[in-house]
Amino acid sequence: MAKKVDTTMPILTHILGLLTGFLGPLIILLAVDDNNAKNHARYALNWQLSLMIYIIISIVLLFVVVGIFLMIALFILDLIFCIIAAVRAGENELYQYPLSIPFFR
Repeated sequence: MAKKVDTTMPILTHILGLLTGFLGPLIILLAVDDNNAKNHARYALNWQLSLMIYIIISIVLLFVVVGIFLMIALFILDLIFCIIAAVRAGENELYQYPLSIPFFR
């Protein structure tokens, strides 16, 4: 029988990314010794940092009114992507966030 892999930390990484932004995945990346959790933390951290850049761009675009719609879309995408990533982490799969800039590999 195959050994069951503990997916608690990878799931927590994506949920913390949703709740705390980049701080949760960064703490898990630095504090945990599990390579699987570190890989999930890198992907979550890449997405959260990319999201911060996109939010800054949308704040600038608020003066053109387009930024309001972009910001709403970004918050919805963050919710959807983090939930999908957490579910995939529960299935022991690594989810690569769409629109994510690869800062950490």
